[in-house]
Amino acid sequence: MKKILITGSNGLLGQKLVEKLSKSKEFQTIATARGNNRLPASDNYIYISLDITNKDEIAAVFESEKPDILIHTAAMTNVDQCETEKDGCWGLNVNAVEYLINACKKTNTFFIHLSTDFIFDGKEGPYDETAEANPLSFYGWSKYAAEKLLINSDIKWSIARTILVYGIAHDMSRSNIILWVKNSLEQGKNINVVNDQWRTPTLAEDLADGCILIAQKEAEGIFNISGKDLLNPYEMAIMTADFFNLDKSLITEVDGTKFTQPAKRPAKTGFILDKPMEILGYNPKTFNEGIAFLAKQIGEK
Repeated sequence: MKKILITGSNGLLGQKLVEKLSKSKEFQTIATARGNNRLPASDNYIYISLDITNKDEIAAVFESEKPDILIHTAAMTNVDQCETEKDGCWGLNVNAVEYLINACKKTNTFFIHLSTDFIFDGKEGPYDETAEANPLSFYGWSKYAAEKLLINSDIKWSIARTILVYGIAHDMSRSNIILWVKNSLEQGKNINVVNDQWRTPTLAEDLADGCILIAQKEAEGIFNISGKDLLNPYEMAIMTADFFNLDKSLITEVDGTKFTQPAKRPAKTGFILDKPMEILGYNPKTFNEGIAFLAKQIGEK
């Protein structure tokens, strides 16, 4: 049985991975995050508090646990926060990756790293795995720098790039577009939603499945792991309203100039999924299926 260590296990993707892997007969799961474990169930995995910006802590955990595989989900992902807190962003998104690479080298651990569509400028989307990076934001640069560290390392690695992850998790501070639209319209609120940014939104469970497929095959290289539908947020909002039979007239279509944000966003990203479908057997849900999946989870809560 292989040992798999997850960083950022309190986050949305981390929670989904622990949930799925703790039921697997294939892997022994070590969940790590900063501070206390926020997951409701504690069966079939062990939890270790780990600050990934502390290289001694990383070295100690890797030495004692000797994981076969690392899935590194922890990062500073708030794009505007990265723009205003550059040192913190670099510490979490780049330096920590360097510490993890060094630890993986000593224990011969296969490193699966989560990356983002924000390494692209959004002029040529949708992108395949060979597309040229050109980040517009500090967040994008930090994630691209981390990719470069891995690509130039002499360990075994895989990069899973993803886009606009949505889902429901325990004790989460951040909402997602589906819940935000649903809650706003149910309260009769008018909402402005942008129509000039295109993405292939990713259900958190699909992303977790993609990471697990990479782990099972120890498939090296870069893989696009996202949803399959290229949509803008306005379209996502309309589809959400339709699904829940809510009043679409409350949704106003606006362009990005209506919002001022510290970080620049790429206009059109989206991923071409031929490679993960062919090599990994990855098959994500459509956005409509994703809404239905969340609706069922909300119902169960």
